Amino acid sequence: MYPGCLLQATDRLHMIAIMSDALQALFSQASVLHLAPGQMLFHAGDTPQSLFLVRAGVIALRRNTSHGHTLVLQRAQAGQIVAEASVYSDCYHCDAVANEASQLASLPRSAFLAALDRDPGLARVWSSRLAREVQIARTRAEIRSLPRVADRLDAWLGEGNALPEKGAWHQVAAELGISREALYRELSRRRHTV
Repeated sequence: MYPGCLLQATDRLHMIAIMSDALQALFSQASVLHLAPGQMLFHAGDTPQSLFLVRAGVIALRRNTSHGHTLVLQRAQAGQIVAEASVYSDCYHCDAVANEASQLASLPRSAFLAALDRDPGLARVWSSRLAREVQIARTRAEIRSLPRVADRLDAWLGEGNALPEKGAWHQVAAELGISREALYRELSRRRHTV
């Protein structure tokens, strides 16, 4: 890794820590929402009324393609905001569902935008967070553009991801933009060649 890149990575970790502290403070008085596994947080087309911070569990942003596949656009875990770009949108462009029992802090969208207007430091940290999410989205798009399932899986694993338990492999398939069966065949092939 180049020295400049190392500095950027260190700066990113520092900014994430600041963001976490700033967001935790902002969300400290937010209402709490509990979702059961499989329960929807919102649907594509709904109007964003709140911004959600995951306190526990996992919330997946999903979009169904015209080919019958489900793409996972985000897997928000503890400390992450769900669909952060929706704060600037008139409607959600995907569905959000709890992958497991989840707890979220819900802050009215208007209160969040007012906080950004009042606090330039928070606004800078928020902008940095959105820029990082763009980078992550581009990496996902690059991975999904690879023609072979094996290449997609290698690239996804190369980004520091790890395969979950067998019962959750379908979530990886959705994230890679492939069918479950294609992922299962690739994992089986790897198991037999190791």
